[in-house]
Amino acid sequence: MAAARRRVSLGLGLAGAACALLGLCLLLVGPLIIKEQVIKNVRIDPSSISFSMWKDIPVPFYMSVYFFEVLNPKEVLHGAKPVLNQRGPYVYREFRYKTNITFHDNDTVSYLEYRKLFFQPDLSNGSEEEYIVVPNILMMGAAVMMENLPNFVKLLLSGALAGLKQEAFMNRTVGEIMWGYEDPLIDTINMLVPGMIPFKGKFGLFVELNNSNSGLFTVNTGKKNISRVHIVDSWNGLKKVNYWRSSECNMINGTAGEMWPPFMSPTSLEFYSPDACRSMTLVYEQSRKFEGVPTYRFVAPKTLFANGTDYPPNEGFCPCLQSGILNVSTCRLNAPMFISHPHFYNADPALVNAVEGLHPSKDQHALFLDVHPVTGIPMSCSIKLQLNLYIKHVSGIIQTGKIKPVVLPLLWFAESGSIEGPVLKQFYTNLVLIPSLLDYLQYIFLGLGVLLIISAAVLMAMSQRTDAEKSPHHPTMQSKPPPASSETTPLLHDAGMLSQDDAEA
Repeated sequence: MAAARRRVSLGLGLAGAACALLGLCLLLVGPLIIKEQVIKNVRIDPSSISFSMWKDIPVPFYMSVYFFEVLNPKEVLHGAKPVLNQRGPYVYREFRYKTNITFHDNDTVSYLEYRKLFFQPDLSNGSEEEYIVVPNILMMGAAVMMENLPNFVKLLLSGALAGLKQEAFMNRTVGEIMWGYEDPLIDTINMLVPGMIPFKGKFGLFVELNNSNSGLFTVNTGKKNISRVHIVDSWNGLKKVNYWRSSECNMINGTAGEMWPPFMSPTSLEFYSPDACRSMTLVYEQSRKFEGVPTYRFVAPKTLFANGTDYPPNEGFCPCLQSGILNVSTCRLNAPMFISHPHFYNADPALVNAVEGLHPSKDQHALFLDVHPVTGIPMSCSIKLQLNLYIKHVSGIIQTGKIKPVVLPLLWFAESGSIEGPVLKQFYTNLVLIPSLLDYLQYIFLGLGVLLIISAAVLMAMSQRTDAEKSPHHPTMQSKPPPASSETTPLLHDAGMLSQDDAEA
């Protein structure tokens, strides 16, 4: 029985040592294996898992557009505050894909990314054939642009505008405002002031967005340095842009806004936006989970569109009186265009109060990016921006009436998307489930190993105790005590002593 216990104890001890060793190996080597797999599969390489996702974005993107209809155009001409009514959303399915992908020897890759937009009637609150009253963007923009020209030039323009029956506000369809309409005013303005509007044909706010690219990006592939993957090396061959008034503001920082380097810290992320003509920095807000995938949520700080007074580093962007808007005229043909958060969220209250009908809200109007920090891949996002036109009375151009200076919202849009379907399932399995399983297994093996070793020690102790109890007790001569002397037999004792003496003699 004892021998059987010893054999069981030995077996448990060996099994425990093996489990503990395996758990220790997983604890030490497991994170390295996971890190190596992440590095292998997030770099821009045709052999990586994320390459097809980067090349042809499988995420269903939607662009929702909301227009601001002017309800009192005649009163605004006489100096009244504009009253606005939000219309929409008009929803478009957005497809993005890359072409001209060229790898270079310096660990970079160049590409052109195109966007195609398709109207989604079933997701929209209205059709593209609906009419909306908005400012005459071409006319009002040209008026402000010509404000400092000689009076005779402005009088000539005013006469031409009258002949063309141009007014400060126009009633056009959603489709025309978005994708363009023929306007003889373009040729007229170019005739009076050559080069002021350097394009021909249709004019529309999004005419250059559909079926067009966002410029030639050259980004790092991460093959040699994974911490640089997706970081922009140049845009249209430029290391810096020249739209702004300071070197810092002209810098092209971060990625192209699609993916970021892996192993992110909860601090901030940067990307260059051709639409905004500048680099933008978002800040960490909180840790979340998207369909079980851990993410970091990044949001726009209040300083993103702050003016130089409230945030000195932004002085090079916009010497604006109010915070919350960005003057993009330098990269928009010098037209008096501004971008902001929708409904002037996070902006100076003066901008909100200059019109009626705006209701800024964080839930509805704040942008966000939810990024998986281990891979740098966005799980869900919603980028929201508002286009605004600066309008005012311009002396010499009678069509501008008595309009008071105001940054007037035209529309705002949200580009939103999230990973779903088979892509999400593959992502969750490879980058969340398997690493989590390895993480749990290492502690299970360590715990089981300790438990088995303790059990083996207990069995061994019990076996030794049983053996001790069953062994016979045989006292030795050395341990046997001498016979005790007795007071009742002194003669015998003395006789013994005498016999010993005699023998020695």
